[in-house]
Amino acid sequence: MSSDAVLERMMTLHPKVIDLVMDRVERLLAALGNPERRIPPVIHIAGTNGKGSTQAMIRAGLEAGGSLVHAYTSPHLARFHERIRLAGALISEDALTALLDECVQANGPDEITFFEITTCAAFLAFSRVQADYTLLEVGLGGRLDATNVVEKPLLTVITPVSIDHQQYLGETLAEIAGEKAGILKRGVPCVIGPQEDAGMAVIEARAARLGCPVLAFGQQWSAWEERGRLIYQDENGLLDLPLPNLPGPFQIQNAGAAIAALRALGKDQAACEAAVTNAYWPARMQRLRVGPLVESAPGIELWLDGGHNPAGGVAVAATLARMPARETHLICGMLNTKDVRGYMEPLAGCVTRLHAVSIPGEKNTLPAEVTRDAALSVGMDAVVAGSVAEALAAIAAVAPHARVLICGSLYLAGGVLRENG
Repeated sequence: MSSDAVLERMMTLHPKVIDLVMDRVERLLAALGNPERRIPPVIHIAGTNGKGSTQAMIRAGLEAGGSLVHAYTSPHLARFHERIRLAGALISEDALTALLDECVQANGPDEITFFEITTCAAFLAFSRVQADYTLLEVGLGGRLDATNVVEKPLLTVITPVSIDHQQYLGETLAEIAGEKAGILKRGVPCVIGPQEDAGMAVIEARAARLGCPVLAFGQQWSAWEERGRLIYQDENGLLDLPLPNLPGPFQIQNAGAAIAALRALGKDQAACEAAVTNAYWPARMQRLRVGPLVESAPGIELWLDGGHNPAGGVAVAATLARMPARETHLICGMLNTKDVRGYMEPLAGCVTRLHAVSIPGEKNTLPAEVTRDAALSVGMDAVVAGSVAEALAAIAAVAPHARVLICGSLYLAGGVLRENG
C-alpha cells in the first residue's frame, strides 16, 4: 500500500473531520507505548496567524547552529509528507507508509479523526529518530488539539490570535484566546506575539495561574523595521538584523517571536540572523518564478498566499501596499467556513479586479459565484473564472504585465503548487 492509500483509509475512521476531544488520541498513544513521552524537547506553537512562518524561522535558527530538528505542521500543501520533518528532512514514503499502517493496526476498529491518528504517527516517528528539538504546530485551537498531549514542553509560543474557526473555538476573541492558551504548561516559559487587549488578558491570566514566565511583545521584547533593517530588543540587548526573507510587514513580528524563542533557548546572534534569512515557508506571499503557470503568462508577476481570515486579508493588503505600484488582480477561492467578506474588505482598495474560482476537489469550497458576490459587496470589481489557469489567461489578455495574487485558501494554494510543478 502507498501512503496515499493508507491516508485515504484513515479519512474513513471518524464521521467528522474535526471533533475536539483528547480521549481518542490519548488512547491510541497509550496503545503505541506513549511515544510522545520519548521525543526530543518540544517547542509548542499556537495562534491564529503566523504559526507556520514563526516555526519555519525558529527551525532555520536552530539548524544554523547545527541542531537536528523535528517539525510537525499542518495542513500540507502538495504532499502529506510535508507535515512530518525528521531531523531536518521530510519523512520518506517508505517510513511514512509503515508508520501510518502501524497506527491503523494499533487503533483497531475504534473511531479516530484523520488529524488525531496522523499526529500519533508523527509522535511515533519523532520518538524513533534522534534529534535535539521538536517543533510542534497546533492544528486547531490548542487546549483540545491532538498535539497538546506533551506534558512538559521546553517552551510554548502563541502568535497573534484573531477571529477564526468560531464553530469550534468560540465566538469572541477572549474565548478563542483561551483555547490557544490551553497549550501553556505549569512553569514553562511562553513567548507571546502581538495580541489585542482582550486576547492578551486571557493569555496573561492563564500564564499567571500556571506560573509561566512570560516573554511578551511590547513588554519583554519588541521588534520593528528601521531603515531597511529588522531591529529586535529585549532585556539582553539590541540586535540589528536583515529584514526577513519571508515577504510582508507582518513577518517582522513573526520574526520577533522566533528570535525571542531562540534567545530563550540560549541561542546567539548568528542563530537569530539565520532565522530571518534562511527560513522557507511556501504559500505565504510566495513569488512563483518557474513552472507551467508562470510560463503561460510570461509578463505576469505571479504571487501565492494561503491566508484565509480577516487578519490574513489585512496582512495581504499591507504587503501589497508596500510593493512597487503595479496593476494588481486577485484569483481567489475560499472555503465555505470562512468569513469571506471580512477577508476581502481590507483588499478592496488594493486591486483592479478579483477573479473568483471554486477550489478543485474540495467539497467545502465556496462556489465561485458566492465569492464573486462577496467581492462585489465590498466594492471590488469581480468576475467568475472556471479555473486558476483560465483566470490567469483572462488577466494576461487584458493586462499582460499585471501583478497577480492567487489567494484565499491553503487548499487552493496547494492545488496551485501541484499544478505548477
